[in-house]
Amino acid sequence: MESTLGFGHFLANTNGIARFILALMLIMSVGTWYLIVTKGIEAIRSQKRSAEFLTAFWAAPSLDAVARHLRQTGVNEAFSHLVHHGFTAIEQHKAGRETRGLVDAGTPDEFLTRALKRAIAQDKSRLEYGQTFLATVASSAPFVGLFGTVWGIYHALMAIGASANSGGQGTLDKVAGPVGEALIMTAIGLAVAIPAAVAYNAFARANRNTLAELNSFAHDLFNFLATGLKSAPQAADVAATSERIIARVAARANT
Repeated sequence: MESTLGFGHFLANTNGIARFILALMLIMSVGTWYLIVTKGIEAIRSQKRSAEFLTAFWAAPSLDAVARHLRQTGVNEAFSHLVHHGFTAIEQHKAGRETRGLVDAGTPDEFLTRALKRAIAQDKSRLEYGQTFLATVASSAPFVGLFGTVWGIYHALMAIGASANSGGQGTLDKVAGPVGEALIMTAIGLAVAIPAAVAYNAFARANRNTLAELNSFAHDLFNFLATGLKSAPQAADVAATSERIIARVAARANT
């Protein structure tokens, strides 16, 4: 005898709550794989761009050469973003404004440190985009699927009990089909949760490594920039350009 049981039969016999649970897990799965693909591609591209920028940075003869490289390539990854913030902080602090706000308060070293920390915080926020969603899916999808299983088994047993009360027989073959179909919910929940958990751990590890390298690079960058920031004269020319500021820093750093 041809069996009519299976996933199609399960879908045909689900009620509104079960279909809502299935739709919810479908949304979780689509969101998870979207983040896996987009974040994975972006991570690969960022690593390549970072390696190229760091190679150019350490090979540059001076800071103004780094500035020219930034103008040519643009700010497109975390390390160039950090250097850009450092140059911007120097320009802003040396603008020579008579009235300074709280953002300019403190010593030159403190001002530069705050600027670099803000850049790292922005990069950290960008790197962690989607991590909360992946963690939520990884932790909740199995329980959502389990709830769907319990709900399906409950209704399957209720249907079997009603059949027995009406003169039918609640034999094993009548129980195994509906209960087995209900267990599909648990399998779906695990299939949604496992990729999310693996992706979360992989991205979290990659982010930790990137932030560790970024913090190490920030110390070196601070040493390069702080020399010129402390010793350069307090110019009053508010129209000073980035090139002039960077040139002064480079001249101080080379002496």
